Amino acid sequence: MNPDTEKNWKSSVFVIYLLSFLFNLHVTLPVYINSTYLAHFTTEKFVGILYVISSALTIVAFSTISKILRKFGNYKVAFFLFGIEFFALIGLTLTNNDVLISLLFILSFIVTAIIGFNLDVFLERFSTDSSTGKIRGTLLSTANIAWIISPLIASFILTNGDYWKIFLAAALLLLPIFFLLHNSLKNFKDSEYKVTPIRNTLREIALNKNIFSIFTVSFLLQFFYSWMVIYTPIYLYTYVGFSWREIGVMFSIMLLPFVLTEAPLGRLADKRWGEKEVMSIGFIVIALATAMISFIQTKDMVLWTAILFMTRIGAAMVEIMSETYFFKKVDSSNANVIGMFRTMRPWAYVISPLVATALFAFALPLKYIFIVLAVIMFLGLHWSLELEDTK
Repeated sequence: MNPDTEKNWKSSVFVIYLLSFLFNLHVTLPVYINSTYLAHFTTEKFVGILYVISSALTIVAFSTISKILRKFGNYKVAFFLFGIEFFALIGLTLTNNDVLISLLFILSFIVTAIIGFNLDVFLERFSTDSSTGKIRGTLLSTANIAWIISPLIASFILTNGDYWKIFLAAALLLLPIFFLLHNSLKNFKDSEYKVTPIRNTLREIALNKNIFSIFTVSFLLQFFYSWMVIYTPIYLYTYVGFSWREIGVMFSIMLLPFVLTEAPLGRLADKRWGEKEVMSIGFIVIALATAMISFIQTKDMVLWTAILFMTRIGAAMVEIMSETYFFKKVDSSNANVIGMFRTMRPWAYVISPLVATALFAFALPLKYIFIVLAVIMFLGLHWSLELEDTK
């Protein structure tokens, strides 16, 4: 790589890191208040159904993504989707209509999922197998800084139930994204995206033991995230009695492991450690810490923060190793497989609320669903240990 090419490569990667930070800050500002906000005009059970509908439609959207990228290119698709997201959030700041709020929430959910995929495609174009762990670790750490500071920002913005302020702030964060995207990536050179029928893509995944196992690991991790994002804020705010200011501080501390551990773990995955061992330890930590949530009987902010912090230590271990492992196995031309990999999040948001709703139907108290989640996390051990370590 000549000096000019290397300089342009580093510049592009830096811009993608910055885009990822701003995008994730935009996404995470409302993410932990969405379920409580939606519960204001519906029931907790129906909130789960809204997530199911949103996720199902996201999966449908991902089924066409390779064709769309091949026709229009990743830059144009990303720019268009950011525009839709901006107007969806502006709509949420202006309306009090229950139906319109639901529709705009669904639209925003779908669009943000696909934008995350667009950023994957941008970054994968500049990645090599030897640096995947480092690049993915840095990307995740950059994104997770946004996850850490956003609950604090949201807790200061959200006063007297003024949820519209959160959506407006999230919309304004898109403005510098438009500028960066247009100035730095408008000449992005797309790979020759494979347009593969879904049936063939599923067969390709199913026949590759390692790819199938890492898909399952990713699904279980996203299942954990979706369950915690939907039900933890409701439980802490409505049942335990914490204020949004307290929850904001707790969540910011809770998310620190993603910034502190993912970048160094990614580098170690490139040079020394096997991914599957770290994933397996991560699943054990997630399961044990999550189970403890059901047994905390007191409104102790320090204790709750410590338990939530432990759950994210395990999640960070699983996340960076699963991302590193997967992107060592694919490149940017495999848009069909990458797109399917990113449907693990919407699939989790389809299945986890349905599982929780079924548990509620049997009159299981909200606090005990975390024991069920812990048991499900232990299943991850089987799939992580099935993987063959990368060379």
